[in-house]
Amino acid sequence: QVQLVESGGGLVQAGGSLSVSCAASGRTFSIYAMGWFRQAPGKEREFVAAISWSGGSTDYTDSVKGRFSISRDDAKNTLVHLQMNSLKPEDTAVYYCAASRSREIYSSSRSPESYVYWGQGTQVTVSS
Repeated sequence: QVQLVESGGGLVQAGGSLSVSCAASGRTFSIYAMGWFRQAPGKEREFVAAISWSGGSTDYTDSVKGRFSISRDDAKNTLVHLQMNSLKPEDTAVYYCAASRSREIYSSSRSPESYVYWGQGTQVTVSS
């Protein structure tokens, strides 16, 4: 089993920055590409960003391109970060970290079905 724990959410004003992180533990050798999704109240969970096992490939949903940046650090344990800049009220959501058994990311990596492990989520609220 793999456990994913998000941290770093909170409240920020529009235009501000926030970073959320995800720490993986357990059988981390079985997971590779990582992703971030978000879910706002009354809406479906949506893809935000993904990063390949090597960190060499990333993908972002159009609404966050140029504002968000995903990175990872596998030196000791798998850590995945999502740096969020120029935040907008529409970025308000619960942000979830997810782990895949695929090494690379593909167009299918934008689908929740491509991930096998999920964190509990962390709330990000952007005030106007």
